[in-house]
Amino acid sequence: MIQIDFELSSAKLRPKLERLFELSAAKIRAIEKSWDPATGPPVVTVNGRYQPRDWTDWTRGFQYGSALLQFDATGETWFLECGREGTRKWMESYTTHTGVHDHGFNVVSTFGNLARLACEGKILATQPERDYYKLALKASGAVQAARWSRTSDGGGYIYSFNGAHSLFVDTIRSLRSLAVAHQLGFALHEESDRKVSLLERLVQHADATARYAVYYGEGRDLYDVRGRVAHESLFNAKDGRYRCPNVQQGYSPFTTWTRGLSWAILGFAEQLEFIRTLPAEEFKGLGGLEKIEAMMLRAAEATADFYLEQTPTDGVPYWDTGAPGLVKLGDYLSRPSDPFNDFEPVDSSAASIAAQGLWRLGHYLERVRQRAEQGKRYRQAALTVAQTLLAEPYLSADLAHEGLILHSIYHRPRGWDHIPEGRKVPCGESCMWGDYHARELALVLLRDARQEPELYFFNV
Repeated sequence: MIQIDFELSSAKLRPKLERLFELSAAKIRAIEKSWDPATGPPVVTVNGRYQPRDWTDWTRGFQYGSALLQFDATGETWFLECGREGTRKWMESYTTHTGVHDHGFNVVSTFGNLARLACEGKILATQPERDYYKLALKASGAVQAARWSRTSDGGGYIYSFNGAHSLFVDTIRSLRSLAVAHQLGFALHEESDRKVSLLERLVQHADATARYAVYYGEGRDLYDVRGRVAHESLFNAKDGRYRCPNVQQGYSPFTTWTRGLSWAILGFAEQLEFIRTLPAEEFKGLGGLEKIEAMMLRAAEATADFYLEQTPTDGVPYWDTGAPGLVKLGDYLSRPSDPFNDFEPVDSSAASIAAQGLWRLGHYLERVRQRAEQGKRYRQAALTVAQTLLAEPYLSADLAHEGLILHSIYHRPRGWDHIPEGRKVPCGESCMWGDYHARELALVLLRDARQEPELYFFNV
């Protein structure tokens, strides 16, 4: 269980946050110097150098999005131009990519960050330039929403790249693409010019995720523990009936892959922030704002609590809460994580994602729900996780290593993660999403320390 440090603050962490961006600058430059975009997107490091991995092309947005976050934090224009040019040259095709569920990663991390920087006045952008960013976001949101399967209860979900039967828990963060497009006044148009509300699909997908991917300790099956998540939920593609939990990157359908858990924490927390910006009237035909908010909050709190309970004291989880080698580690939840153990790897990318979710959930509870004690607990937990990531052995100070945050995991079951010579499990490497989300977390906290406006994806 995480040992929450209630004395921490973003101001106390500010020197470490600034150090992260100092190290980050050199690593972004190194990747841009060595990477050949024609080989595909960078995914994970092997011996400190970023490599591609064939599965789906979902990480290039993190590459150029990282440069934009770096500019936001430091004001160095080289990173703005790197992110802007990379977005223009390599990301346009993603806006109409019908084959993936990752628009909230690729497109919002690039076009979305550019639109946000322009909206915040951090960059000078002509009106045609702003319109270009917004058009990309509109198209992306509609294309993502078109990847739709209906459930037998009248709802539906954005289906994963596995097919129409498959709901991934991590897609909850791709709802950002629908949210932004809806905010910009856009909708999806289907056969016979039928207009489809992107907000409606956002709500329905969030509801399906909360209902089928998240557990609440209510006896759904013998492994129903409050807050655990299933990576994949399977449906009968013919009639939309739910069939069973499944897993792709975790250990089993009845254990919790911790990166999927982290996506749920952050995804639900962000959507709670977003829906509060809209008039309550927009939700009248969708069940009402109060009901929708309650659904999202229930899922966010359950998953956040599970994370706090099932993570070692320093806030970095092992890759799956039911991984078979954990039993050989003894009482591993009562001490800090050990990325150099011989039995199961940790996943720092899950920690980078979860920490931001805990921070956002804490702020929401404090400001919207007036639940100061619970909100502070989550925020301080986020700072505790961040403090761990901002120091060795997780922060990579070696400038010869292109990764920023070490000890991440991509796909343990398929053996896609590098095991260094002399080790028995993967360690010492980085991934593009882990580095991006560490930068995003650091920027959120740095803005707080500087008393600057908060970072919201929907400020476009």
